[in-house]
Amino acid sequence: MLRSRIEAVGSYLPAAEISTAELLARLAIESPLDLERISGVRHRRVCAEDEDSFTVALAAARTALDNSSYDAADLDVVISCSITRIRDGEFCVEPSFALMLRNELGAGDAVHFDVSNACAGMMSGVLVLDRMIRAGIVKRGLVVSGEYITPISDTAVREMSQKYDPQFASLTVGDGAAAVILDGEGTETDCIDYIELNTSASFAQLCLGMPSDRTSGIALYTDNRAMHNESRYLLWTTRQRDFLTERGSSFAAEGYHHVIHHQFSAPAVDFVAKIAEREFDAPIPPALMVLDRFGNTASTSHFVVLHDALKQQRIASGEKVLMVPAASGVVAGFLSVTLGDLRV
Repeated sequence: MLRSRIEAVGSYLPAAEISTAELLARLAIESPLDLERISGVRHRRVCAEDEDSFTVALAAARTALDNSSYDAADLDVVISCSITRIRDGEFCVEPSFALMLRNELGAGDAVHFDVSNACAGMMSGVLVLDRMIRAGIVKRGLVVSGEYITPISDTAVREMSQKYDPQFASLTVGDGAAAVILDGEGTETDCIDYIELNTSASFAQLCLGMPSDRTSGIALYTDNRAMHNESRYLLWTTRQRDFLTERGSSFAAEGYHHVIHHQFSAPAVDFVAKIAEREFDAPIPPALMVLDRFGNTASTSHFVVLHDALKQQRIASGEKVLMVPAASGVVAGFLSVTLGDLRV
């Protein structure tokens, strides 16, 4: 049976950054909430004037190809997963980002399409490509996302007038991009073990991105108290526990070395770990994080963390990583991957 693997990974983060303290200083609110303590975000990267969703996605894709044994012409499919499909100041619907990226990269024969699923976008793209490879439809492909999402921070700074505002979460985001190349050469010690996602639409209204209802900017409205609570976090643990039980396994038996959560709040990740330890009745591996340095980079966050950890040699060849999404929609689930000897 064919097994997919992550053959290469790439990432791109803009050079410019802004601190949480600098961002809060721009708010027209006396004594705003302590965002750094609440979220764990100290800095986030921001696109320069000549950067946007497309340019950062292209840079990440080229980095992944530099780290790969394949050339762009070898790719059978290109899947783009950006939420913020901004190029040259415009939000692009057609042509697709995947088509434009394919052409810029020189992957002229590749099938191309966009997948949008909020902050689970790249995870969804990996799921689709994994299934395509295992079904024998393609041999290898690229999943890429670039996010120029900090304009929602600008809208929040301009419009927020009280401490508890639905745009508060917008102050935690950062710009960035990531890309992964998958192929069908997976083995027991180098493969995507499994990936499952589920959507609970009853939570769909809790986090909405749209044009601002007050100015011309793009805004994100989030009910943080309703989004970040135990019942929402149990969507992951319940689904994975049932999945592993059906396989005759358990969380402890899987032997994960690391966990990568969506980078939305450091205290929340700690809380999730305590819930998971209780629900799985097993120790939870340490979480790999970049939230303090890069903020929440939306759909790219798990793979920005993965690339950073590989670069810092925090993950060894043959180790098993569990990725846990948490996306508007609300999307939960899990991706288990055993990593080979990846070059970064």
